[in-house]
Amino acid sequence: MADILAETPGADAVGFIDDDPSRHGQVVGKLRVLGGPEQLPRLRDEGVTRAIVTIGANRLRTSKAQTLIEAGLELATAIHPSAVLAPDVVVGAGTVVMAAAVMNTGTRIGRNAIINTGATVDHDCVVGDGAHVSPGVNLAGNVHLGDEAHVGIGCSVIPGVRIGAGSTVGAGAVVLRDIPPHETWVGNPARRIEHDEVEEKGRHGPA
Repeated sequence: MADILAETPGADAVGFIDDDPSRHGQVVGKLRVLGGPEQLPRLRDEGVTRAIVTIGANRLRTSKAQTLIEAGLELATAIHPSAVLAPDVVVGAGTVVMAAAVMNTGTRIGRNAIINTGATVDHDCVVGDGAHVSPGVNLAGNVHLGDEAHVGIGCSVIPGVRIGAGSTVGAGAVVLRDIPPHETWVGNPARRIEHDEVEEKGRHGPA
């Protein structure tokens, strides 16, 4: 994130906020960890107007973004200069677009989303608030990704598919049909797995 902000005109980053006290005072890149969320009112009073959350976990990222808003800060948007966006792409406040991502015409990205490194989002896609499109994902045209859905690294999704809010698609999956909300799908072709299968896979590494 620091590298994106360093190359974003008008973005003058002052530091990081972290809940982990052991990290307070550390320097990450060229920026210092200033403390926890209790520092937000002070930063606002000192003239900081915008902030952004870069946590990968969707629900937690959404929650932390609300904390920023309640502290009186606006949500910033960060787009890496190597990303390629069609002129009519809409990117919501608080969203991060990583290096080499491509988003084509008619696409709309919600608030507090992540379009990660090298992901491609084709024409007329909709990515919901708090969603995460992982590195190397390929979303074909007219794909709809619901709020806080997560598409794992290297996934491919065929045109017109809808992935429901809060659902997770495992790494490398190939999605050929709609996925209901709050389900986990893996494989090629992607299939739904039950909660106990998710736990078993978690003991042996990520899907």
